[in-house]
Amino acid sequence: MKKTDDELYSNFIAGETENFDELTIRYGDALVHYLNNILHNMEDAEDLMIEAFARIMVKKPAIKPGGFKAYLYKTAHNLAMNQIKFSVRHECFDISDMEEVLSNGTTTESEITDKERRNILNLCMERIDPELKEALYLVYFEGLSYKETASVMKKTVKRVDKLLQRAKVSLRAELSKEGMDNAY
Repeated sequence: MKKTDDELYSNFIAGETENFDELTIRYGDALVHYLNNILHNMEDAEDLMIEAFARIMVKKPAIKPGGFKAYLYKTAHNLAMNQIKFSVRHECFDISDMEEVLSNGTTTESEITDKERRNILNLCMERIDPELKEALYLVYFEGLSYKETASVMKKTVKRVDKLLQRAKVSLRAELSKEGMDNAY
């Protein structure tokens, strides 16, 4: 039976370090993709993923039950924002790299159609405000709750709800421009 994040983290705090390895395996790749979408640099994203896990490993913070993933993403988000603040470039959040995560490499007709729809979705996501795009990404791609997303983005839950409402309207308008009035 697969252990929950809470069980793995509690066991790690109790001295069973292999449990933290399982958390790293569970969230490492997705966190790198999230950070790469912010930084547009895979090497920096990998470095910050390692740093986010290392900070949690060293500090061993008290994390509320069910909050490990949100805490990890918030830590990574803060590291990325600090890196952007101190770098000369400032690029937007980019969801285009998610295509390889979403695609499983097969070529049936329905999968080709799905890939085309994802490409159009990515194109439309690039056209909306980066803050709206990040809220959509965290909730719908990463599966974070509104509360967890609020924590990562340093917003209130009500503000996240408003951002998502605006994001859906903006995205729907962009999808409509591409002829996708009945997007799934």
